[in-house]
Amino acid sequence: MLTETQHAAGALVSESNGTRSRENITILAGSGAARVLLAGQSISKLFAGTGVSAADAGNTGDGTMGALTVGARAKVGAYELVCIEPATDAGMFLLTDPDGVVIGVATVASAFTSLHLSFTLADGSANFIAGDRFTLTVTEGASKWLAFDQDLTTGEQFVDGILRDDVTAPDAVDATGVAYVRDCEFNGGEIVWPADITGAEQTEAEVQLAKLGIIAR
Repeated sequence: MLTETQHAAGALVSESNGTRSRENITILAGSGAARVLLAGQSISKLFAGTGVSAADAGNTGDGTMGALTVGARAKVGAYELVCIEPATDAGMFLLTDPDGVVIGVATVASAFTSLHLSFTLADGSANFIAGDRFTLTVTEGASKWLAFDQDLTTGEQFVDGILRDDVTAPDAVDATGVAYVRDCEFNGGEIVWPADITGAEQTEAEVQLAKLGIIAR
């Protein structure tokens, strides 16, 4: 008996001219077993890259930024860290991403963690004042993709695209594939979602896709 599965791009309704809607991607290797992703599968991008910090030349405070850890949801570009609440030997800084979206509030001398950036801003001999700022610039490296999973908390809970074809990434070996990541339409009934996704969770995931211009019809 033969069972016909979904063909490459079988769920696609329309895409932009040329290859605008597509990107070549790297599928993260399996762990202990092959990682199997299907044509039409909802997938997540785990960002990998590096970050560097620069204090504004006009800062009054002389505290320094520790090492930056780039998280799975980081974006390429300049993050801004601005003092919004000065305090003696302390203070609070607002972190916004390259699109101006607020990521969180960091406290001087305390570790700040997020799926975007993690760091510790050290206190100095001169206190920070309101408006003191740091620019945290992120450059992308070898980002990898895997199946979307709304129940996880390490980045896979956000959907970033739809896989074009079946891909198998063996244990410890990454694989390559093609994903639709912008400006296209899909048959919503043929997108491959996690087996345990609820109706509300799927609706939220479709909203995330719509922000990328990927519309489920």
